[in-house]
Amino acid sequence: MLESNLLSEINGYIDGSWCSADDATSFSVTNPATGELLAEVPAMGPAECSSAAAAAERALANTPSLETRREWLEAIDAALRQHQEELGRILTLEHGKPHAEGQGEVLYAAGFFAYAARNIDALAPRTLDEQPRNCTWTVYNRPAGAVALITPWNFPIGMIAKKLSASLAAGAPAVIKPSAKTPLTMVALFNILDRELNLPPGMVNLVTGAAGPIGDALLSDPRIQVISFTGSTGVGQELIRGSAEGVKRLALELGGNAPFIVFADADLEHAADQLIANKFRGGGQTCVCANRILVESSVMDSFAAKVAERAAKLTVGNGMEPGVDLGPLIDRSGYEKVRRHYLDALDKGATTVMGKDPGAMERDYGAYFPPTVVSGVTPQMACWREETFGPLVPMAPFEGEADALAKANDTEFGLASYLFTGDDERAERLIPNLQFPHVGWNTGSGPTPEAPFGGMKHSGFGREGGLEGLFEFVETQTVPRGPL
Repeated sequence: MLESNLLSEINGYIDGSWCSADDATSFSVTNPATGELLAEVPAMGPAECSSAAAAAERALANTPSLETRREWLEAIDAALRQHQEELGRILTLEHGKPHAEGQGEVLYAAGFFAYAARNIDALAPRTLDEQPRNCTWTVYNRPAGAVALITPWNFPIGMIAKKLSASLAAGAPAVIKPSAKTPLTMVALFNILDRELNLPPGMVNLVTGAAGPIGDALLSDPRIQVISFTGSTGVGQELIRGSAEGVKRLALELGGNAPFIVFADADLEHAADQLIANKFRGGGQTCVCANRILVESSVMDSFAAKVAERAAKLTVGNGMEPGVDLGPLIDRSGYEKVRRHYLDALDKGATTVMGKDPGAMERDYGAYFPPTVVSGVTPQMACWREETFGPLVPMAPFEGEADALAKANDTEFGLASYLFTGDDERAERLIPNLQFPHVGWNTGSGPTPEAPFGGMKHSGFGREGGLEGLFEFVETQTVPRGPL
């Protein structure tokens, strides 16, 4: 069992108090690297969601000042940095990513609270310069109501930071639901909030358990006005359908299928370095990592060799061990999906450039999938149409700009993309026509707290980060005042 000074309580948190499930049931959290039982966590459901929504609604009665909210955000930023190493350890133990990467995610999360604190004045009331109809017009940003924040397992602290920083900045009380695969990092965050901040009861609430019952309860509860969800497109579509009756606002970051486009005039060494850093972050289990590597045909072989050389140097193993670059996949189903994509590609004509039999690293409790590079990928293959979520690097050739653009946009998803070329004019031509809100130009960098990020098409809508993200949980109220 996992022991930590940040897990003195392993429970839910409602209305300022720790609580177990009403029926005393729990679920197990295991380490994907070893199969070890880490903790038993309360299996909550509709009853606890109702209590949390009621607490959040009560907290709405007194919206704290902007300055108070700024102090909360600054305090959370400082606390995350103070507890970076231990939070990173907990994250690694339940997710599997290397400890250094886990600690990096904690700092990434802290950045969202720091940015929101620095820029919270954007939510202050503003008076229009104009005076239409002989009135003074003032625009206020009010809390949108009680909000539900539903996060995935692949970034246990990073994803909640994006959402919670904005909801606290808005003064919108939150009911938070982490993934049942990685709830302990969130529980540790709540231990910090409970000990080190003086938040009003109901301002933050934590419910743990299965996604279906909790999601349905939050969706149907009229006290929840906004739902922010990061996860699969299928679940996002269910939320869209289910939100209609209650006319709830949604912010959805859904699946991705990122193209990584490399032209012959690019710095191929740099592009290969960037691809490795991008693709293998979190074991390839991120919605912004490269899913289809599109390479101009004249440099396909040389670029594939550079990537394979780098991938072969990656050390696969337990994320808590020194020198490990790539941890296990989150669970058995994740492993089976990557393996299916790999075998499907080979069956349909792709060639293995680098990799070994993935079955050699199978485990009963999950699996380590070795870094694998394949070439000759076509649109008929599963790894082209679907998000792989693993350390498989599928490469496909293209001939010229038009072909690169057509292949890059050949997906229903629109989240992240990457373009490598030494020709600035070419980049300026292509970027406006890439159907992705995030386009890394000669970089594999993903989101940052200082800039907005989100999806389009089947990758969702809404933005997190940047000034745009601060407005996801507010409603604007316009007050024209007539002459006295």
